[in-house]
Amino acid sequence: MKRELIDASQLELQETVVSIKRVTKVVKGGRNMRFAALVVVGDKNGHVGAGLGKAIEIPEAIRKGKEAAMKKLVEVPVNEAGSIPHEFIGKFGSASVLLKASPEGTGIIAGGPSRAVLELAGYRNIRAKALGSNNKQNVVLATIEGLKAMKTPEEVARLRGKSVDEL
Repeated sequence: MKRELIDASQLELQETVVSIKRVTKVVKGGRNMRFAALVVVGDKNGHVGAGLGKAIEIPEAIRKGKEAAMKKLVEVPVNEAGSIPHEFIGKFGSASVLLKASPEGTGIIAGGPSRAVLELAGYRNIRAKALGSNNKQNVVLATIEGLKAMKTPEEVARLRGKSVDEL
């Protein structure tokens, strides 16, 4: 099921800067230095997004990254235990992220890039493992892709034309 993008204006969003890179472009007169900021935004209630901003100065790059992330907000399923409905592997590029549901009291067990996404999405008990590439941007996007593709028991029951109890 395809999830639609969310209007960010009525949500109280928090942001986390996952990485800031200095990128260089070599031109005839020397080198042009710029900064690229990877920013994740979320409301800790099932909405999360990520964006990349590039600018000559760091604060401007972060602002652009936050705006890009707000445009790409998606809704993700969070169950009453603060976890995910089922185990899933999210893929983006060569990065894969294994997402596992956990019982109450586990906390967030995840590496840096995916931890930022999971915290801002509102998960309290979840385990994640980055497989394949460790590129921060691809790991963040793989985590979001995995969460976005997940189906709740209600969605599966509706697709099959059954009640949740029959599953």
